[in-house]
Amino acid sequence: MRKWIIAIVLSAALLGGTKVRAQYNREYFFWMGQRCMMESNYQEAIRTLNTLLRFDEDAYEGYFLRGIAKYNLDDLIGAEADFTTAIRKNPVYTQAYTYRAVTRSRLGNYDDALQDFREAIDLRPDLPGPYYSRGVTRLLNQQFREAIDDFDKFIRQENKVADAFLCRGLSYLHLKDTLRAYENFDMAIRTNRENPSGYNHRGGLYLHQQRYAEAEADFNQAIGCDSTYLLSYFNRALVYSSTNRPTQALRDFDRVIALDTLNSLAYFNRAMLRTQVGDYNRALDDYDRVAAYSPNNVLVYYNRAGVYTQLGEIEKAIEDYTSAIGLYPDFANAYIYRGRLRELLHDARGARADRNTAQRKIAEYRSRLSDRTYSIYADTTQRFDRLLSFETKLSGASFDKIAGHGGREEMRLLPLFKFSLMRPDTIPVVERYHLQRIEDFKRRIGNPYLVLTCRASDLAPDTLMQLDKNYTQELKRGNPSWEVYFERGVTQSLIKQYTNSVNTYSSAIEMNPTNPFLYLNRSTTRAEMIDFISSIDNSYQRITIDSDPANRLNNNSKRTYSYDEAIADLNKAIKLCPEFAHAYYNRANLRALSGSLPEAFEDYTKAIGLNPWLAEAYYNRGIVQILMKDTRKGCLDLSKAGELGIEEAYEALKRHTQTN
Repeated sequence: MRKWIIAIVLSAALLGGTKVRAQYNREYFFWMGQRCMMESNYQEAIRTLNTLLRFDEDAYEGYFLRGIAKYNLDDLIGAEADFTTAIRKNPVYTQAYTYRAVTRSRLGNYDDALQDFREAIDLRPDLPGPYYSRGVTRLLNQQFREAIDDFDKFIRQENKVADAFLCRGLSYLHLKDTLRAYENFDMAIRTNRENPSGYNHRGGLYLHQQRYAEAEADFNQAIGCDSTYLLSYFNRALVYSSTNRPTQALRDFDRVIALDTLNSLAYFNRAMLRTQVGDYNRALDDYDRVAAYSPNNVLVYYNRAGVYTQLGEIEKAIEDYTSAIGLYPDFANAYIYRGRLRELLHDARGARADRNTAQRKIAEYRSRLSDRTYSIYADTTQRFDRLLSFETKLSGASFDKIAGHGGREEMRLLPLFKFSLMRPDTIPVVERYHLQRIEDFKRRIGNPYLVLTCRASDLAPDTLMQLDKNYTQELKRGNPSWEVYFERGVTQSLIKQYTNSVNTYSSAIEMNPTNPFLYLNRSTTRAEMIDFISSIDNSYQRITIDSDPANRLNNNSKRTYSYDEAIADLNKAIKLCPEFAHAYYNRANLRALSGSLPEAFEDYTKAIGLNPWLAEAYYNRGIVQILMKDTRKGCLDLSKAGELGIEEAYEALKRHTQTN
């Protein structure tokens, strides 16, 4: 698409190249700038155009060309400034409006981008380009019907651009109109049979619908068009695996890893396939790599334990099952298999304990099958050898990460606040936010270790287990208070018995339904339970957007989880205590993880309005704004978070500036 842009740029520049001043050869500098851009030597083009603009500050075409060069160097802010200058010097410069709009779209400033597109279209309604570019912006902004209308207008004038059909197909796909999506992907392929994107999109739909022969044919065609596009190999490997051709699938994963040596998902899938064909030692090598890349993912340890078992390394297998249980104590499968291995080592007591624990977990799971909460997934007595799709994340905790865009490393969200247990000497002394209801609540509980925090508890696991036993005994004595239920809910959550913790909080809420802090903690526990589910999700193919007017975009549509019940608890907490800043902060986190970034931004802003010293809210709002590509404001929020003591803010700023 860059060649298409440059062609328009050059034609626009040539139209303005008739003025000549005696002091210098203006046309020469234009010609040199154009030549540098045709050779993709954008830095030299900028130097040449700088010379032109020193002689003639009113040469609006020079600013426009320099803006294009900066755009191609990913200096989007600089490009926007140059396009703005060109517009100021020539208010009817249609191309400058169009490309400033494209730039603002890439910066996530969709409102201003759409306004620029309106200006360009009002000036020249006969030009097809602005309709296409506005359609892409609307697609990215999830205005799917409006995007389709723009692509229709573009295609009526330009029906030989494959990307327009692809984008229109994606718009229909988001509206769940699969038939029209297919029609548009077919048109894209017929329009340009050398473009792998059309085959990949159509093949992805075939794969999703288990039409494997058709999917394989499309991925073969995509590879024939571009032998370096790793997504084609990855998806074809999924087809081979689904049709019982592991050797061919392994070859394709080998190719993916050759193209991207840090692709942990390819290593993970290859490890599973190597296990299936009995190549255990090399499967271990792959799992070791994935464990190094994703140390908090429970499936890595669980699956590797199975390989160690096949190799007869029982102690190492038990160690991995123990690691999996440590990450998620409700993992029934891990108890079952660890118990069997302990029997082999003649550890009758340990085997019996694991067997009893597994049976209890399964019983809890079955008793709650009709429950609408995500506790129905808490037991995981199922197989986990199904290959993962390209967009699946092996990151571990959802609360620690939110997916980055544009190939950027994932950026971390700071965790949820909850009432937890910490040693008093480790609690920060400075606390400028004061809410009397929180102080009254803590005084009512009367536990010196209780604190409202988003930090992990620093109490030893043995201490937490003993506390939980103490609360259990107290509850068994009869006539328990809501305070005891609350405290046991806290300990159960900290030892990751999420299902039991939710039930215990519910008991406390039944006895004291007007206490906002009980809802806060139940919400956090429900969300943490979903966090584990997301780490073992085996969701399949998702569709990507991979073109805009200037360059490929990678805006992977990803699976989002329903935090509805956790959010409902926070809604209740906010209703009961509207001045509770941390409840807004938590709701913002869950909305961000659900993909509702604008709503998350609003909640972070409310939290900051109630507590201007809530550094975590500035940090997370900054991350959300960067993900929405409002870069300047996002960095300002990160700076404020650093000023308030969030050390991670400076690392995030550094990482972001390195990737822009």
